[in-house]
Amino acid sequence: CSKVVLWVQRRRPVQLLPPLMLLVILLAAVWAESQDYYSLLGVGREATTREIRQAFKKLALTMIYLKTCTQNPNNSFFLQVNRAYEVLKDQDLRKKYDKYGEKGLDEQQQGGRYESWNYYRYDFGIYDDDLEIITLDSGDFEAAVNSGEIWFINFYFPRCSHCHQLAPTWREFSKEMDGVIRIGAVNCGDNNHLCRRKGINSYPSLFIYRAGQVCLLFIIDFRYRPVGLSYFNSSCSVFMQCVTQDGLVKVGWIDCPSQEQLCDSFQVTLTQCACMLQWLNTLDSKEIYNQVINHLPDLELLTSDSFKRKLARHRWLVSFTFGDRSPTSTEYKKLQAFLRQDHIQVGRVDCIEDSELCQSLYIHKPCVAVFKGLGIHDFEIHHSKDVLYNIVGFARDSVRAHVTTLRPDNFPSDRKEPWLVDFFAPWCPPCRALLPELRKASIQLAGQMKFGTLDCTIHHNLCSMYNIQAYPTTVIFNGSSVHEYEGQHSADGILEFIQDLVNPSVVVLDPSSFAERVKGRADIQIWAVDFYAPWCGPCQALIPEWRRMARLLSGQILVGSVDCQRFQSFCQSQNVRAYPEIRLYSGNARQSYNGWHRDAHSLRAWALSSLPRASVDLTPESFRSQVLSGQDHWVLDFYAPWCGPCQHFAPEFEVLARILKGEVRAGKVDCQAHHQTCQSAGITAYPTVRFYPYLGTRRHEHSGEHINSRDANMIADIIRQRLDQLSPRLHSKPKVT
Repeated sequence: CSKVVLWVQRRRPVQLLPPLMLLVILLAAVWAESQDYYSLLGVGREATTREIRQAFKKLALTMIYLKTCTQNPNNSFFLQVNRAYEVLKDQDLRKKYDKYGEKGLDEQQQGGRYESWNYYRYDFGIYDDDLEIITLDSGDFEAAVNSGEIWFINFYFPRCSHCHQLAPTWREFSKEMDGVIRIGAVNCGDNNHLCRRKGINSYPSLFIYRAGQVCLLFIIDFRYRPVGLSYFNSSCSVFMQCVTQDGLVKVGWIDCPSQEQLCDSFQVTLTQCACMLQWLNTLDSKEIYNQVINHLPDLELLTSDSFKRKLARHRWLVSFTFGDRSPTSTEYKKLQAFLRQDHIQVGRVDCIEDSELCQSLYIHKPCVAVFKGLGIHDFEIHHSKDVLYNIVGFARDSVRAHVTTLRPDNFPSDRKEPWLVDFFAPWCPPCRALLPELRKASIQLAGQMKFGTLDCTIHHNLCSMYNIQAYPTTVIFNGSSVHEYEGQHSADGILEFIQDLVNPSVVVLDPSSFAERVKGRADIQIWAVDFYAPWCGPCQALIPEWRRMARLLSGQILVGSVDCQRFQSFCQSQNVRAYPEIRLYSGNARQSYNGWHRDAHSLRAWALSSLPRASVDLTPESFRSQVLSGQDHWVLDFYAPWCGPCQHFAPEFEVLARILKGEVRAGKVDCQAHHQTCQSAGITAYPTVRFYPYLGTRRHEHSGEHINSRDANMIADIIRQRLDQLSPRLHSKPKVT
């Protein structure tokens, strides 16, 4: 029914279709008599109260619109829809209807009357479309406020103009408090019995519930005057309600009240009220936010006696304060809600009261630290911006990572296990940028290496002992050996540096080893050498790329480096005039790299270009005679000279040709010069890699086997697996010449 009505409504102007609309209304009314209430509203039997209310609102708006346009006196269809809504929104009536149908309902319970279009559009269900605001009904109110969460609830009445005046502020406030406390709304027009039971006699009324009890009542002053109350005759009057400790609800009106006068009028004191009173003189959501934050539970205070016991097995985020707490510390109350799902408890330590505790941890100024559940000595201090979302992200990352704040008593100077220590200063921006990268690297190397940070602004002597002159300085302690990290301040750079320490890919050359290994190399050996200076910025940026290139060229080209700060005279004798100077020594020739890009792949492609080709160029004739009709296995690269990805893949294909040398022959087909050959082979994109196996008495399949990869090692693995599958079908593998 609703679909038919909406179909008619969309075909405007409806003034041109009054007979059709009248017919639709009459047919709908007859049809509705035999319809299930859920189907009538267009919802399922599992629909929530909010979904039922939203569905009814859409239908009501449509019905009112059609009634106005057609001047239809017959409103039986609307009454039927209204009756369905009145039954399904009430939990008790809905249960009866679900069990017995309409027979289980009181015959006197008929649908309501027509309201105006404006009522359904603007007054009905004010907060139904707000995701942050949960509309509570009689059936779910008690379960919500007794759930253990803190609820801030707005009791409103649809026809109350002041409730509408508060609505924009309430929506804005709900977004600011999202995730901290639950924001709810109760429509006292639909839930009159609930509101009366809670003592709500003025609108809007704002309550904060904790564990089912009212812990804060906001008294709204003359800006919000209730509607329809004849005895309200003073612009300063306020309706007051307060729940006392014995559970009684005190209500009444006070002229020009103050907090003392308010409680005196009921002959109770503020200490006797189970609720706290707060005055609102503004519609500013920020003001309401500040008032609510001030009344949220404070962080648990940890003392010297409880600190060690509580932090022994549980993860904690602890705020260390010195005397007066900053305005930012009030925001920390929200941390308990944000970190609840991460099982991180939140507390605070007053370093004025427990000075010995803070001094033992070398904490001399306000800060936030994460204790990881392994005792009071395994913690990490937050050094980034004192912003809530930064602290939340830090806490979540820190409990997963393995980074420890170091002090003289736990510094790994003589430890057997390897340690990476970052010497830093909190005021140094690059130092702060490196800290999250250390956390990422510590997760990757968990169990293999330990990570720690040392604040050189606090531990001056320890930093001076290791001659730390710049920040950050990262050092790896591995028994008696000490290695200073050189490279980019990133997790990948650190991992590559450590991997290179374990299995060096770059040979560190001095004048004697250079003369022996590079100058005295065999004819078939090729060396790539980087002449650098440690103080040179571009040299530092090149280091991780140079190591990565060395690993990519492993087994094909030897890679080395020379420190020209240490061997300055030697570099001058080699005519090195600028840093970094990248040279390739091949045969009797020497060439320098003049390329614009200094990434690993560009350097690798340049180095491989000096090697003799391992692949062959194929013509249409050689393709037919050697590949399609020959007795060898072939892997082919179909390419076009103008194709950028083809140029990038060319050195990779040469690596593949060398890997498979003696097993599979490698060839290249220029599809620009031999278009028909590529077209007959079914080539539609460049570069395309095809494998043409020799199948004994059978010829190659004309199209070959497509390999969807551009990595030489991966392609080689795929081809070798394919050869293993084919080996039972072949009497013997062909010998490739």
